[in-house]
Amino acid sequence: MIEYSDRLKAAMEARSASVSQLAAGMGVSYQAVKRVLDGLSKAFSAANNARAAAYLRVNPDWLATGVGQMQTEANTLPGPDVKGMYPLLSEVQAGRWTELCPIFQPTDAADWRPSTKNLGPCGFMLRVRGRSMENPGGSPSFTEGMILHVNPDIDPMPSNFVVVRRSSTDETTFKRYIQIEGAPYLEAINPDWPKDEKYLKLMPGDVWCGVVVDASLGGLI
Repeated sequence: MIEYSDRLKAAMEARSASVSQLAAGMGVSYQAVKRVLDGLSKAFSAANNARAAAYLRVNPDWLATGVGQMQTEANTLPGPDVKGMYPLLSEVQAGRWTELCPIFQPTDAADWRPSTKNLGPCGFMLRVRGRSMENPGGSPSFTEGMILHVNPDIDPMPSNFVVVRRSSTDETTFKRYIQIEGAPYLEAINPDWPKDEKYLKLMPGDVWCGVVVDASLGGLI
């Protein structure tokens, strides 16, 4: 009888993926993958099965049960390689991520998302809230619900899109970093945004949470 571990090994061989690469792609530990491969754990959880299938580009139902084909028929070309799985954080978590990351466990986030960008060891995802960064008819435009791919290890530069925790309100905001007459500001790119809220001056005590390096749809249904 073909076991789950056998299908996982076959999928990894087809993808030329090592244990370390799969673990990084899923956002789990090396040991978690090794236990399944060695038969010490019967199978991944449903969520981790989906993550493994996404990274290995195989049919998740086939990986879980052996039913169907290893690879599903597709009418699109293969996309870029997934560089890793990253936690989808709340705004509160994102604002405190510097302190949280070293002690963060995979189970501390209910949702992990794949990124084709290397977001670093403390990379995270954040969902766009509100319309301040929506730019109708322009590009880029970040509609409410989109998922931001954030690298907290990059030093922000003017014109970067950034996530910042404001010291005055202790709230986390997503804006574009600009300079006006040499002073740092956060800009809302929505052309219709109220003038008194469009440019926010960075103040002492404001905390850089990360630079946004990519964005993706948060869901189609």
